[in-house]
Parts: sequence; structure tokens; C-alpha cells
Amino acid sequence: MKKITFLILAFIIAFPSFGQGQKELKVISYNIWNGFDWGKDPERRLALGQWMKNQAPDVVALQELCAYTPEKLQEDATSWGHDYSVLLKTTGYSVGITSAEPIEVRSRLFAPLHHGALHVVIVGIDYLVIHLHPGSIQRRREELQLLRAYIDEVIQTTENLMVLGDFNAHSPLDASVYLENQAWLEDKWESYQEKGLDGNMAIKLQPDYSVMAGFLSLPLYDVVWQSKGASKDNVSYPAMALSDKENQGTEIPGNERIDYIMVSEDLQPSIIEAHIGNKEDNWYLSDHYPVIATFNLPAN
Repeated sequence: MKKITFLILAFIIAFPSFGQGQKELKVISYNIWNGFDWGKDPERRLALGQWMKNQAPDVVALQELCAYTPEKLQEDATSWGHDYSVLLKTTGYSVGITSAEPIEVRSRLFAPLHHGALHVVIVGIDYLVIHLHPGSIQRRREELQLLRAYIDEVIQTTENLMVLGDFNAHSPLDASVYLENQAWLEDKWESYQEKGLDGNMAIKLQPDYSVMAGFLSLPLYDVVWQSKGASKDNVSYPAMALSDKENQGTEIPGNERIDYIMVSEDLQPSIIEAHIGNKEDNWYLSDHYPVIATFNLPAN
């Protein structure tokens, strides 16, 4: 009996997480499209809230919280079971976060970031919610440099970091998918060929990968790519809500992945599953699709 007890104790010491147990953490990032038309689309707000409640997430990062107040964001948070929320600002295109656990605000970042960024800590994990410039490669590159410097400081103090939101940028990890979509590349080039770095395609038929490459090199890990690899099924924009009614059907109309959840090296092994929620239940909730990720973490 003593020998068996000794072996059990030795196993727990060798594998401490076995003794401590594990817990799942579900995180969702969602661009809600102009704050539900600046508050004029309560039906869509209600529908998205019901979807979120059904998902039962632990943490929700939101972008485009237009015409929002802290009280309004908390109404949304309460509707899906969260007692805590933080709004970056009450003007323009704000970001925010809601949680089932208390939120500690570390920093609110504003200009020269186009929409700003919000840095909080929830149960030992740092979250940086971002929304990069929608229409300029150059501006996104400038934002990248500012955020890289900030993240470099953050990762000196924490092993657990998530950078999440609407990056408005393409990833080199998806290059093979974009190469197969020649029609999309041609349409993109036609729209931006005269704008150079002040648009969203500066080189003919070549998406700009520099911004996401900069985040990946920190290093940060793309949870959807880690879980699903490169796939045309990973599109996050545009959603069905932006498609012509005549073309609505069962095909996903999106061509791009510009929404991400990125995690630090220490969090990368804890990824259970991640995907873009671009199925029918999200077709008309926003012009973007949500990023959904589940992690397996040591229970504290």
C-alpha cells in the first residue's frame, strides 16, 4: 500500500496539472457592425445577444461599439450572463470587453491609434482588444509599430497574453487561400490600384501581409490557424448581411480573414479548438463573423 501511495504522489509531482485539474476558457471576439447601426437596429442587437448567451463564453471582446455607454455595454453583458464589462470610450468606433469574472483595466490607448485599444487583465490573463485602420496599409503598419512596442513591454510582465479583435489585415498563413481566389484579387486590385499604401492593396494582385507578419514575429500565435490551418472556410468578412439579396443562399460569401485571436507562446499549447463562426446562425448578425476559441488551462 505504501508503495502504491508513493507512486501516486510521484505521478502528481511529475504532472502537477493532473493533481490541480483543468478548466476550459471560451473567448469570443466579434465586430458588431456600427454598434447595431448606431443603436437604430435593436432587433439585430437582441439576436446577437441571444446567440452570445447560447455560446456561454467566459470572455467577449467587441469592436465597433458605436453610440455605446458603459451602461449600455453592461446591458449587453448581462444579457449573456456577464457581470463585468469595460468600454474604451463613448465616441466613435469603440472597443470593449465583457467577462464572467472581474476585469482589471491596465491601460486605455488612444491616438495615434485609429480606433484605440483596451488592455485589461482577467483571472491572470492579459487581453489587448484592438481595431486597426480599415482603409490604409500605411496606417496599419504605423499602428503595428506602436502596438509592438507596447506588447514588448507587456510580455515582460506576463506569460499569458491575448491580442484580439478586427485587425483589418491579411495573414501570410492564408496566402495559399488567397492565391486560389484570383477573382477576388482582381477585384481588390481594381479598387485600390491607384491608392498605393493609402489603400488596401499596394502591389498588383498581392495582399499585404506585413502587419500580421509583424504580430506573428513577436511571437504571437494565430489560434484559428493553429486549430484549422489555412482554409477557405476560415473567412471572417464580409458576412451575408453585406451580400445582395439575390445572391443569398447557403454559400459563404466572404473572401477574407481579417479578424483574429492571437496568443502568447505560453498560451499556445492550451488551445483546444478555434474557428470562425460563419455558419447560418451568424449570417445576418453583423458584417463580420466572430472568432471563437476554447482553451484548456490549469485550474487555480
